[in-house]
Amino acid sequence: MFSSAVNIMIDFINVSKVYNGTDVKALDDVNLHIDKGEFVFIVGSSGAGKSTFLKTIIREEVPTSGEIIFDGESLNLMKPRKVPYYRRKLGIVFQDFRLIQTKTVYDNVAFAMHVIGAPQKDISRRVAYALSLVGLSAKAKSYPNQLSGGEQQRVALARALVNEADVIIADEPTGNIDPEMSKDIVDLLEQINLNRGTTIIMVTHEVELISKYNKRVIEIKNGHIISDTAHPEVFENAEAANEAAANTPSGYYHAPTEDAEIEKFLMNYGNEAQPDSETAQEDA
Repeated sequence: MFSSAVNIMIDFINVSKVYNGTDVKALDDVNLHIDKGEFVFIVGSSGAGKSTFLKTIIREEVPTSGEIIFDGESLNLMKPRKVPYYRRKLGIVFQDFRLIQTKTVYDNVAFAMHVIGAPQKDISRRVAYALSLVGLSAKAKSYPNQLSGGEQQRVALARALVNEADVIIADEPTGNIDPEMSKDIVDLLEQINLNRGTTIIMVTHEVELISKYNKRVIEIKNGHIISDTAHPEVFENAEAANEAAANTPSGYYHAPTEDAEIEKFLMNYGNEAQPDSETAQEDA
């Protein structure tokens, strides 16, 4: 039912990022190409630059130098009014689910379509299909607090899929669920990647988990890409990175499930341009 992803390619060209008030490069001269239909794991210890890497793709941050090209368009030069439309090409899966507790499973997934003004007939059809893909058709009328952690993450994945995203960006999607459920989530992402050609970019610290998959793995350390390989066993200090990351909060949004404004956040995130974290660009 969902169409195949278009020819989305992502290029990082000499990308560096320095936050205001610091002299530390969160990203340091990163050069990287991610092709349409790739499945890529991003690994590294806390503070390595993984979060900044994701933020620049989502266009929450703009590089200090260098350029990011997404499907032929420069994210550096993108005007704020275009950002929400760009984000609709992305399906974003958060570590902590970001489900609206007062809405059913069906309504949580449908919410992503309501905020962009999709016709009701399309909403009914595509939500039903997205829930079937993640194996939750029977839970459509349930509420998040009636679901296991793994089931809640499946709802979040269905929400990321429902607008036919070309790229799914998953930030530690297995961070709050048990190991068995973790594999189920990655299996689902793999299925989506293989069946739809959707590009998957997944940040994780779980080296043992990704070693079960024959996927491209990029390791970031101190803002640099130090490894780009299909063989997880060659990671530099992989076990040390795994241990350090496991003991440190890795998501770049903090405690969203405790935020009373979660519904407002989700609505604005997909429907309104938010100002850049540094000097906002003029929308001229």
